[in-house]
Amino acid sequence: MILQFHSVSKSYGSNLALDQFSATLEPGIYALLGPNGSGKTTLMNILTDNLKADSGEITYTDNAQRTENVLRMGVRFREKIGFMPQYPGLYPNFTVEHFMWYMAALKGIKKDDARKQIAQILDAVELSDIPMRKLGALSGGMKQRLTLAQAVLGDPEILILDEPTAGLDPKQRIAIRNYISKIALNKIVLIATHVVSDVEFIARSIIMLKKGVIVDNAPPNALVKKIEGQVWIVPCAEHELLTMQDRYRVINIARDEQTSEVLLRVLSDAAPTNRARAAAPTLEDYYLQIFGEAAGT
Repeated sequence: MILQFHSVSKSYGSNLALDQFSATLEPGIYALLGPNGSGKTTLMNILTDNLKADSGEITYTDNAQRTENVLRMGVRFREKIGFMPQYPGLYPNFTVEHFMWYMAALKGIKKDDARKQIAQILDAVELSDIPMRKLGALSGGMKQRLTLAQAVLGDPEILILDEPTAGLDPKQRIAIRNYISKIALNKIVLIATHVVSDVEFIARSIIMLKKGVIVDNAPPNALVKKIEGQVWIVPCAEHELLTMQDRYRVINIARDEQTSEVLLRVLSDAAPTNRARAAAPTLEDYYLQIFGEAAGT
């Protein structure tokens, strides 16, 4: 199966949210990476038919090699999708189990299949111990995991996840990341996030969006190679810190416990000082190079 975006554009008044977005997705995990306002959520809402594009089209080729325009498929395409929105609307008086059964009914899943899937999925997202708790009493992290659970229900061919680990603690982030990797072998999974660590080691390709424009699209290791020799660890005295921040792009500050010096992680084409030592680059380094100060928004 293949999902293709062909020059998709969308504006809100004078604000161009998506500008000629084109990409080809096959089974595997793809990350839409960019700061808030880069167009990630707009793209996902267009794909799920919650928003109309101004121009362009999206096509889907199934395993029988039939290609159709997604927006003309209507419900036939929506049946193939599992969607986890960033800000879900949950019914506060539903229990966790009731909500999952409700979603199973909406998706047309047979009762025996639904019973098996609900038990397995709630266990995978660590909600199996609170099936009768009302949604209004859930923490933000629990609601996030429940929203992922309903997206996975029905074994969709295409899984669309908008900020899937927002509000989760480190242990839960790892568990959810591993779960997504496990179920993504025969699915197209599109994850929108600005948390680089969520996708660095699981994504087949990273699509970097900046103000609605694709600025890069490549596997994580290929992106990291682009800044080899440009990341440095630079020791400096504390009184030199502001000068170094003015002169270079400092992306992390730590302290050497043995010498009490400040250790700066710096992006620079050449060694910033004669004491600088080269560091192995990461995807986060590349992300910060591309997005600069906007990366933290």
